[in-house]
Amino acid sequence: MQRKPAIHHRGNPRALVRATCTPLASIFGSGFLVIVPILAGAVGTYAVLAMALVCGLAFCVGAVIRFNIRFAEPVLEKDPPESTLTFERSSDLALVLAYVISVALYLHILSAFVLGSLHLDTPFNEDLLTTIVIVFIVIIGITRGLNGLAAMEGLALAVTLLIIVLLIGGFALYDLHTWQSPAGLQFFKANPHSLWEILTIVAGTLIVVQGFETTRYLGDSFDAGTRIRASRLSQLISSGVYLIFIGVALPLVHTLNGNYGDNSLIHLAAAASALLVVPLVIAAAMSQFSAAVADTLAATGNLEEVTHHQLKPRFATVLVGGGAIGLTWTADTLQIVALASRAFAFYYLLQCLVATSVSRSVRQRCFFGSIAAALGFITVFAVPAA
Repeated sequence: MQRKPAIHHRGNPRALVRATCTPLASIFGSGFLVIVPILAGAVGTYAVLAMALVCGLAFCVGAVIRFNIRFAEPVLEKDPPESTLTFERSSDLALVLAYVISVALYLHILSAFVLGSLHLDTPFNEDLLTTIVIVFIVIIGITRGLNGLAAMEGLALAVTLLIIVLLIGGFALYDLHTWQSPAGLQFFKANPHSLWEILTIVAGTLIVVQGFETTRYLGDSFDAGTRIRASRLSQLISSGVYLIFIGVALPLVHTLNGNYGDNSLIHLAAAASALLVVPLVIAAAMSQFSAAVADTLAATGNLEEVTHHQLKPRFATVLVGGGAIGLTWTADTLQIVALASRAFAFYYLLQCLVATSVSRSVRQRCFFGSIAAALGFITVFAVPAA
């Protein structure tokens, strides 16, 4: 992907904060809303360990992205080898598909939470509301452009982080009070799964930590060093928050009585405190809408790039929206989660090949190869939670 010369912000703390907000907003876009019921249903009380493994793999993938920022980008800007250019262009196409799936995912989750709070969350109602919101985004994109809507990303991130902190606090207080009660903490048993089923279900959760790669495409605004630090910092922050969040949520999972749905977090929040439900639904709606707008913009921008600007933004927006609507009516939320994980795993796999093509170290190539193998497994075998 061709990029304009970067605006250098090396050593500027404000620039680092701004550069970190974009990947953080993407990582927290949908993950915290669905990860607890998915992992609880798959591995039970080992959910924190499973999340740690997912975050560990994601950090290794992030290392590949950061390697490409430092070493592949300069090669691509000059006269790159044909293999490097082919892998990079292929990854751009894969990223477009992943973004289209993400748009459907974000808005499906938005619909699930909004309708769930109103007790209207039937599959048809979720698909219908998702379609209405996608059509709205497409119309705004065609008539006015989406840059104005994308400006709410910072506000959505702030609200999302605030509700995560409130949920962690509410869950922790519930845990403390329950632990001090005569009955003590109550835990639950996971649904029976074979080792293979557990591996493929957990593999389908990669999407919840996706977003660190966005720094790869912020070269117009930040220098390479700032983007590398922002990518690493966003992963460290999000990993810590996810592990704490899942840890304090587990003692409440028994209140679901084995029913793990896409909006189960509403029931967990209500079990901790009824005051948490409305802020959670508001945060879910804002974060998912903002993330969907951002990914629509990213997908249309990539489509323009890969077609050498032959495809105009309006038509690209229609294509993205049409693809998201088609997916909306053919898959439910948890199926889209797994599909999005597979799509992003394939993109990351291609980025591993980009890194391998510019690397001159045998050790680095072995590392990239092992990560690519794990991503290949996810691409082929990841399945939705039962």
